[in-house]
Amino acid sequence: MIPWLNANDSFPDISLALPESSGAGGLLAASAAIWPERLLEAYRKGIFPWFSEGQPVLWWSTNPRMVLPTDRFVISRSLKKKLVQVEKSMSSGGPWQVRFDSAFEAVMRACAEPRNGDPGTWISEEMIENYLKLHHKSFAHSAELWLDGELVGGAYGVSIGKMFFGESMFSRVSDASKIALAWLVRFLAQNGVGLIDCQQQTPHLASLGAICISREVFSEHLAGAIDQPAITEWAPGAPF
Repeated sequence: MIPWLNANDSFPDISLALPESSGAGGLLAASAAIWPERLLEAYRKGIFPWFSEGQPVLWWSTNPRMVLPTDRFVISRSLKKKLVQVEKSMSSGGPWQVRFDSAFEAVMRACAEPRNGDPGTWISEEMIENYLKLHHKSFAHSAELWLDGELVGGAYGVSIGKMFFGESMFSRVSDASKIALAWLVRFLAQNGVGLIDCQQQTPHLASLGAICISREVFSEHLAGAIDQPAITEWAPGAPF
């Protein structure tokens, strides 16, 4: 059993999350509602929401935790060529452009679109509304790839101090999400962010350099990172 959180309840200690043997490893608590302050409280404690529409809000703290060290992001030879191509386009006013925070809601909605024949999504209207509020408070940010004025790829997440919590990515052309992510990772690294929280373990993230660490190690890093000064200027500019 997991606790049900009412509006004034705090999260239980993350060590109380269900073990892997339960079939729902990392599940910590449930609640009826979600709001920006609750989201920020969760992220600061190493907890994240993940649930399907029609379910209660489910809160998780997985162990192990997949993270992407910003100094270990894997740039393949083919991706490197594309990054250089996009960079040249940006400097010359060409068709490819990378932007931050110019279309946050559009990125979220693109990430919520069905993919691979699956009609469902965990990015509900309620989630979009709440992350938009975090965006307006400068906690949630997007990295976007544009082609001829059309949004073709991007990623978004939450930034607290020197910690970034990655949420989702999308692509409408080949490698678009990787290109947007590459710019985001380089920007975060140059601004003192050492780890990006990936939450879920996937082979795709592992191919980009993500690794699994224990909940204890993750929590230790998180505690130091969130108390650092926040990033105030979000603009892609790092050359490849």
